[in-house]
Amino acid sequence: MSTPFVVAIDGPSGSGKSSTARGVARRLGFGYLDTGAMYRAVTWALLRREVDTGDAAAVAAAVGEVQTVSGTDPDAPTITADGVDVSVEIRGPEVVAHVSPVSAVPEVRTRLVELQRQAIAAAGEGIVVEGRDIGTVVATDAPLKIFLTADTAARAARRAAEEGSGDTAATAASLERRDQIDSTRTTSPLAKADDAVEIDTTDLTLDEVVDEIVTLVWERR
Repeated sequence: MSTPFVVAIDGPSGSGKSSTARGVARRLGFGYLDTGAMYRAVTWALLRREVDTGDAAAVAAAVGEVQTVSGTDPDAPTITADGVDVSVEIRGPEVVAHVSPVSAVPEVRTRLVELQRQAIAAAGEGIVVEGRDIGTVVATDAPLKIFLTADTAARAARRAAEEGSGDTAATAASLERRDQIDSTRTTSPLAKADDAVEIDTTDLTLDEVVDEIVTLVWERR
């Protein structure tokens, strides 16, 4: 069985990771894994259990009970928690408000990194994996690592449009808070891998970013 070609895409919220990763996966016929959705799904399940997401010990004790399954079809990605399809629910404001403290708990990251590596190993020809610690923790031997960036204004506009909100100022403030939490947490902080290719998406179209990454894949295969 051949080793899947892994494209690891990291970057802060709103940098275009999801759209880019799905576009690259479609173009190459690869699988697609949204690791952020996994953390959101766990958060949804913990909230459903009425676990205090601000209590790291309570989160650590409960996370082992949560069962999450991620589909890897870029045309129809799915995510379930405890057998429930939560693709819509994990994008809601309640989950968004609680996912950062849950994601920072080491036991949560350990559990989900294990599941992510299992999905990668079963990917077949190749897989595009997006998140915040893919190149630095999850798939450190990925042959292609990408770190997407964009200025805060561009990221806020994208995220506000995605969420149907017209308040880009509030969205920008929320993104900056998330950046602070993600980049300073003790376990698996958001960071650019030393061998990652950095792409600033501020002034690029989605197709331009996808084209650049697909070209890099063909150069390295």
